[in-house]
Order: sequence, then C-alpha cells, then structure tokens
Amino acid sequence: MVHMARAGLTTERLTRAGAELADEVGFEQVTVSELARRFDVKVASLYSHVKNSHDLKTNIALLALEELADRVAAALAGRAGKDALAAFADAYRDYARQHPGRYAAARLPLDQETAAASAGVRHAQMTRAILRGYDLDGDDQTHAVRLLGSVFHGYVSLEASGGFSHSAPASEVTWSRIIDALDALLRNWPES
Repeated sequence: MVHMARAGLTTERLTRAGAELADEVGFEQVTVSELARRFDVKVASLYSHVKNSHDLKTNIALLALEELADRVAAALAGRAGKDALAAFADAYRDYARQHPGRYAAARLPLDQETAAASAGVRHAQMTRAILRGYDLDGDDQTHAVRLLGSVFHGYVSLEASGGFSHSAPASEVTWSRIIDALDALLRNWPES
C-alpha cells in the first residue's frame, strides 16, 4: 500500500495513481475506493478531487490519450509515407503493451464536449497527416483513418489476449507484414 500525506492529494496525483492501478489490475477494476486504499485514506477524502469512479476513469482516459498522442507525435517527427505509418503503428502498439490498463482507458467512450477537448483530436490529426502522404482526401481519408484504427486496435487487442502466442510465424513478423500490406493498400486505394 502506498502511504501519502493527505495534503498531497490532487486530481493529477489521483489520476496518475489510477492509471498505474489500471495497468496493474485492469481498467475495469479501477474504483475510487480502491484508490483510497492505495493512499490509505477514507474514500470521502478523495471526493474533493474526483466526483465518482466514472469521473476518475474519464480523467485516466484523458491522461492516456494525452500520453499516447505525445508518443505518436515524437515517433512521427521527421517521417513520411510508410516510415511514418510504421512509426505511428509501433508507438500505438508499444503503448498498449507497456500500459494495458491505460490503453483500455483510452477506449473509454467520452461525451462529445470532453472528446472534442481531448487529445483524441490530435490522434485524428496525426493519422490524417500520415494519409496526406498517400494522396487520400475527403471521404477516402476518413475511410482510411477508420481502417487504420480498426486494424491497429484489433491486432493489439487480439495480441494482448494471447491470440497469436501459440502459432508461427511470430507476432512481430505478422505485424511487419500488416504494415507492408497497409502501405500497399494506401498507395493503391480503390476507386469509389
């Protein structure tokens, strides 16, 4: 149990501790009462910083989206085309592997106002920036954004649940081939 001075409690500290808890026990298991146990305080002392477990989970989701956007932005710096696509995909997958609870938090449905103010907007902008290198625009760009999100999330989720651990070829090889296939598809996008 982590003992901290009650005076040290802040929304940011609780959010970060909640994110660490999510990575340890799973995002669904994160509650205000579990966090209070971690800080060795009464649940009531957390309510001046978070309204309830949903508020805490929303804060964790916003933190995860921000962290992931920062990682992707750093990975994309100076890259274009397939190199940018691979860097984006690898940053996304690495984050999901290193922070499974936070990654799950980043998938939390947010209300429209919260979503519009979140780093989720940056994710969409960065994905669209990658796609500019593939000469896609309008609806085709939106379709491609959805395709990439579906493939990356689907693969990461299946991999996390052990879906590829018992067969050859290795998951790393498949991931690399998926990036190759996506690059080829994006360069040869079908006509509507």
